[in-house]
Amino acid sequence: MADIYSNRSGIVKLIFITVSVVFVIRLFLLQVVNNKYRDLAERNAFRYVTQYPARGLIYDRNGELLVYNEAVYDLMVIPRQVKNLDTANFCSLVGITHDEFVQKMKKARAYSSYAPSAFVKQISKEEYGALQENLYKFAGFYVQSRTLRKYERPIAAHVLGYIGEVDDKEIKENPYYKQGDYIGKSGLEKSYEEQLRGQKGKKIVLVDVHNREKGSFQNGMYDTVAVAGHNLYSTLDADLQEYAEKLMANKRGSIVAIEPSTGEILAFVSAPTYNPNLLVGRVRGENYNKLSKDISKPLFNRALMATYPPGSIFKVAQSLIALDLGVISPGTGFACDKVVGCHGHPNANSVSEAIKMSCNPYFYYTYKRIIQQGKYNNIYKDSQYGLTQWHDYMLRFGFGQRLGIDLPNVKRGVIPDTTLYNKWYGKERWAFSTIYSNSIGQGEVLIVPLQMANFAATMANRGYYYTPHLVKYYGDDSVRNDEFYTKHEIGIPEHYFDIAVRGMYGVVHEAGGTARRAKIDDIAICGKTGTAENPGDDHSVFICFAPMDNPKIAVSVYVENAKGGGGTWAAPIASLVVEKYVRGSVERKDFEKLYMETNPCQKLPIVRNKKHK
Repeated sequence: MADIYSNRSGIVKLIFITVSVVFVIRLFLLQVVNNKYRDLAERNAFRYVTQYPARGLIYDRNGELLVYNEAVYDLMVIPRQVKNLDTANFCSLVGITHDEFVQKMKKARAYSSYAPSAFVKQISKEEYGALQENLYKFAGFYVQSRTLRKYERPIAAHVLGYIGEVDDKEIKENPYYKQGDYIGKSGLEKSYEEQLRGQKGKKIVLVDVHNREKGSFQNGMYDTVAVAGHNLYSTLDADLQEYAEKLMANKRGSIVAIEPSTGEILAFVSAPTYNPNLLVGRVRGENYNKLSKDISKPLFNRALMATYPPGSIFKVAQSLIALDLGVISPGTGFACDKVVGCHGHPNANSVSEAIKMSCNPYFYYTYKRIIQQGKYNNIYKDSQYGLTQWHDYMLRFGFGQRLGIDLPNVKRGVIPDTTLYNKWYGKERWAFSTIYSNSIGQGEVLIVPLQMANFAATMANRGYYYTPHLVKYYGDDSVRNDEFYTKHEIGIPEHYFDIAVRGMYGVVHEAGGTARRAKIDDIAICGKTGTAENPGDDHSVFICFAPMDNPKIAVSVYVENAKGGGGTWAAPIASLVVEKYVRGSVERKDFEKLYMETNPCQKLPIVRNKKHK
């Protein structure tokens, strides 16, 4: 047995020695006998060039191009290869001072003396032409082609987002990225980064001692080709988006418009906005600093990050919950007895009338019946039971949650629960009398404008919604997220929604309605106004959908600190959005001009819509 193992060991040793000898001989031939590779190494240097892919384009729902790419160039440097540099000539050509040169070279060496890094970024095509002719004079420098985003129209900045250079945290989190790479920082650019970015390639280039390219190493045998990113096909209607942004000029707030039958977002406006072209190129940093310091906060996406008291639009949800719980019936009436402030209208003798007139006392008593159902003799336990049910219903409507939209940084809003009030007041130390402000959309309730529009879509569908989203599909294979097309049922019978919708129709089209300014004779708009109390001037709020039957669009409008209630500002603006989308054009030109040009801090004159056939 020992002999066998001894023989095997000898064979292994022999094989090892043979392989080693072959390698030594091969190395000798390459380095000593054959001068080909030695001469090649002496005359040339390897340059590893990243091949950046074209980032995917972004289109609107009708195939209109929204975002495309424009070629730019980065001047790269490998510090150890920089020799005998005519600094004065170089600085003049590149357009930098000697001090800037010193600082940039110091930064490059700190990163790596052997690896390339960007010396001057985002050189235009015009600047590149002059640089290319003289670059051979400067060893260690070469040009890397890149692309920047450009925008066909200066719209939808908060939706589209922007790209920027990766930071250390992003590099650490994802090894795909290296210093100098670009990544989506906000909006769809961030949400769909993996789809849009494509896949980088690599090219090995031979350069001579004069920094001139001599072709690919081994005829490109070891090169990899960059793969372009997928194109995105968004749900936005570019014309409607542009129109809605014009309506919100000189205002603060938002407009969100949704197609109820799909959950596709047609317009998504945060005001004030900014031109997305400002955050492109070498001026990006300077412009970003200016925008970030602007007191009006144009970078802040109010449509999904601002949490507001909803005001009276919340009454529609209150009525549906109360009907489903059986604490009121469709024909329930309450006296307008001034238990809370009201508007001097007749008593509401039904749910539909209460919605139409936006009666505060009616919904005070409705909410009281929801919270205090008499399940327990202890008023505190009874209130806790009622609030828990109410809270669960509100979550079903999509309030108090992020809804799953394909954008980052979405806020939940606040739907208060027993945990919150127990923390604030102590267990069994609060009841309806403590929290009654919630009845009219005040108190602790905070809603995101996106949630308001989604609720309008839920009303349009009579009891369900689809996840609001901004991308229909991406890529040549039309890949879509099926989760966006999953129906979310509220679980309240459709006939209760019909009752509430009847009231919403009256809001706009009937005497005593609170949004008569929003009326369009040949388009049946169903809506609900809200006036949200606020330090200073109140906020103006409106949600609606249209047409009443077979709805095409659901809209929420929120105008901050507007003089006048929801019917004065938000409702007319929403009606113009509806008219633009349903008709394709707006006939009420004087009306349109008034709301585009008037500042909401000014009191509007009394206006009446003219009839249109």
